[in-house]
Amino acid sequence: MGGARAPNIVTSAQLQKLSAEEIRHIVSAGIPGTGMPGFRSLGEGAINAAVGYLTSLRGKGRPAPLPGDPYRGETIFFGSGQCSSCHMAAGRGGFIAPDLSAYGQTHTAEEMSAAITNPGKREPAKSMADVITATGEHYQGLIRNEDNFSLQLQSIDGAFHFFSKTDLKAVERSRQSIMPSDYGSRLTEAELNDLVSYLLSIGRTSAPADNHHDDDE
Repeated sequence: MGGARAPNIVTSAQLQKLSAEEIRHIVSAGIPGTGMPGFRSLGEGAINAAVGYLTSLRGKGRPAPLPGDPYRGETIFFGSGQCSSCHMAAGRGGFIAPDLSAYGQTHTAEEMSAAITNPGKREPAKSMADVITATGEHYQGLIRNEDNFSLQLQSIDGAFHFFSKTDLKAVERSRQSIMPSDYGSRLTEAELNDLVSYLLSIGRTSAPADNHHDDDE
């Protein structure tokens, strides 16, 4: 959670070495010449509370045990689960949905399992749209940009299509998410654990996650 403009407080080895007093000084006085301001105006009580929270995060960046087999999970991701038709992972897969290479860095196994099987637990997502041109051509995908005069659609294969609205016959917007809602019944508990384990395992070797997402699940 949070922004990506500063070091990851949980995983940064340099920050993990700081004492509580050193953290308190940084929070209070800031770091000159950087984007870290001082928060002395918060008062001693609030600063102590922030330092207490930050020190409580120590050790939480350590890898948690995998609930399943990541190798079987990779097979599911790129095979029967059809996740790779939309998502990319470790440099392979689709382009229309977010890259999940570093997803395991910012989500626990429980959070990932819930997002896969329970649509209500997923982060906000864009819905599919069907675009029909005046000449009868049909396109399906996600609307990436739109104004009063034009529309940009990214189709399932990752390609971008630009349309003038005067050349369109219809734009039918679906309320259904691009991500299937039936993974809870399609995947067994073991398969779900394997899939989550794969995402966790590649997250440990990926570049640090950017916590800003234009399009989530």
